[in-house]
Amino acid sequence: MSATADPADKSNPAHRLGFEEGQIVQELGYDDDTDQDLREGIEEITGTDLVDEDYDDVADAVLLWHREEDGDLTDALVDAQEYLADGGLVWLLTPKTGRDGHVEAHEIADAAKTAGLSQTSSIAIAKDWAGTRLATPKAVKPGKR
Repeated sequence: MSATADPADKSNPAHRLGFEEGQIVQELGYDDDTDQDLREGIEEITGTDLVDEDYDDVADAVLLWHREEDGDLTDALVDAQEYLADGGLVWLLTPKTGRDGHVEAHEIADAAKTAGLSQTSSIAIAKDWAGTRLATPKAVKPGKR
């Protein structure tokens, strides 16, 4: 592991998201309110720039910023999986409770389930943002159920 990706480095909150050097992270839902420190921290860890919605190759993970007024969360989660690698993760970032655009936990759970994702954890990741880790289904090997 490189010195820039030291998980003991508490000054970079992005370490809590589990990204690794060389990963391609597609960012969706970017706006003026997104957390710049978190974005830069992810780029520092991966050593690559975040790619946007125009990226049309396989991404290792998706960073989806979503606010209540951004439209249907299920649709956004389905779209987020379009170029996601098998076994890839979606980090759904929503405003914390009490902030404009907050999305209720039950809405996240319902949308994730409908989109075929499994909610694995939730964390407070930035001053105004909470993160929900959503996993894609594991590929079933032939002959296994």
